[in-house]
Amino acid sequence: MIKRFTNNFIKGEKVSESITRSAILIATMGLASRALGLIRDRMLAAKFGAGDILDAYYAAFKVPDLVYNLLILGALSAAFIPVFSSLVAKKNKNEEAWQLVNTMLSIGVIIIVIVSVILFIFTDFFINLMAFGYDEEKRMMVIQMTRIMLVSPILLGISGIFGGVLNSFRKFFFYSLSPIFYNLGIIFGAGILVDYFDYLGLAFGVVIGALMHLVIQLPETRRCGFKFKFNFNWHSEYFKKVIKLMIPRTLGIATAQINLVVIVILASTLESGSLAVFNFANNLQSVPLGLFGVSFAVASFPVLSRLWARGETEKFVSRLTGTLRKIAFFIIPMSALVYVLRAQIVRVVLGAGKFNWEDTQLTFTALGIFALSLWAQSFIPLLARSFYAIHNTKTPFLIGVFSGILNIILAIVFIKNYGVLGLVIAFTIANNLNALLLFFWLRIEVGKIKKRGVSRLFGKVILATIAMTTTIQIIKNLIGTEPFGPEQTFFGILTQLGVAVIGGLGVFTFICWLLKVEELGHFARTLHKKFIVKKSIPGARDEISS
Repeated sequence: MIKRFTNNFIKGEKVSESITRSAILIATMGLASRALGLIRDRMLAAKFGAGDILDAYYAAFKVPDLVYNLLILGALSAAFIPVFSSLVAKKNKNEEAWQLVNTMLSIGVIIIVIVSVILFIFTDFFINLMAFGYDEEKRMMVIQMTRIMLVSPILLGISGIFGGVLNSFRKFFFYSLSPIFYNLGIIFGAGILVDYFDYLGLAFGVVIGALMHLVIQLPETRRCGFKFKFNFNWHSEYFKKVIKLMIPRTLGIATAQINLVVIVILASTLESGSLAVFNFANNLQSVPLGLFGVSFAVASFPVLSRLWARGETEKFVSRLTGTLRKIAFFIIPMSALVYVLRAQIVRVVLGAGKFNWEDTQLTFTALGIFALSLWAQSFIPLLARSFYAIHNTKTPFLIGVFSGILNIILAIVFIKNYGVLGLVIAFTIANNLNALLLFFWLRIEVGKIKKRGVSRLFGKVILATIAMTTTIQIIKNLIGTEPFGPEQTFFGILTQLGVAVIGGLGVFTFICWLLKVEELGHFARTLHKKFIVKKSIPGARDEISS
């Protein structure tokens, strides 16, 4: 299987035939990465429980994440990929395309190193502000782990640019493989290094994971034509265009990062383990989000960028509408499944070792609230990238700022009565509003999205989802009682969860087949072509014209 994947994706003339095929690849690799992430979380929960060490660990992530997201992610998602893709599409612009890559690497890495060194020196100051609610010992743990983790944004910055190159060429295999290796590094830290370095082993694992994230993408990037040469040509029109496009996006990311920092600040004033519970629940709900929301958004972005650059507005709208339908087809039932099986999911994934019953109850309650915004979180990556594809980064920024401010205000209000659950409620409301505003504003920008087709699909999928959830409830009652007690065994809950998922999804698929939901047939045909029919994959031009 791996050999077949690499045969399809290493050769330049064989790229993904369609957005769905690319999304399936990204989702498949994402599933492996998310599975490793769940193994990682189970190890952390069993070894440390929802307490001070994991609070410090997740808090320590925030400063390195801030560096990476502000300096690299904004440039990649909103600016570098559209500009680089447009250059690659023109055969006479290949030299300029690779010069842009080298300029991004040369200037970007130097900036990240300088910022990381400054933050390393002043870590005490920033952590004392961000985690003021923690006691001195807990803040010291955050400071020590933060300083170690500050190496990771340098490595992830380089790797991110490599990933942008592979994205632009629509070579998603090694791009999708990199998060798996990142998680393997973190698991190595949690499983091995903590025995030698105590809690600092968690931070060393993050750095090792970041290095593996970079190394796995380098060979394929070189096969695309990359050769590194120092290039500090900041006067290049293409580099200036990247900077111009990334500024609003970076400001938008800054808003999101400020929200995350505020969550840490507020969580530091709550009982021990609050930040760990928030992150555990968030990681669990991010599994379907990564599989269906992010995978389709990443796969469609280069195609949408090129269609808009060619002036093919009608095809752009058609692709966007079709991708929205596909995301809805998957994420609506998955949201319901996560909600009705939230207790079983948390018990199976995290219920071990020092992760006690109180931690379990709080986490599955948070997961249920998160599930109410899964649809929004899944649409936002695609809707935002659609704005970036038409070179409009201002609108998502303004909507993001509004949603971020609302999130902070609601979080401050709700934590008084609901504690850490107040943070989750605020997050859910803000994301739902964000998605709605992006959708309606995008319709104004690009013309009417085929609303009738989307609405009809929603009706059919919701009907099938109701049948699915009813089936799941019946299966849960037949197999055993709800796991609202610590006396339930792991294998008993695992059996209940497995049978309920299989039965529920079986009913969902059958109802969709009866209702002739197009996405079901399209997905089945794509799987058949991808894994069963042995034929070469057409070139990139077929993807855009199809």
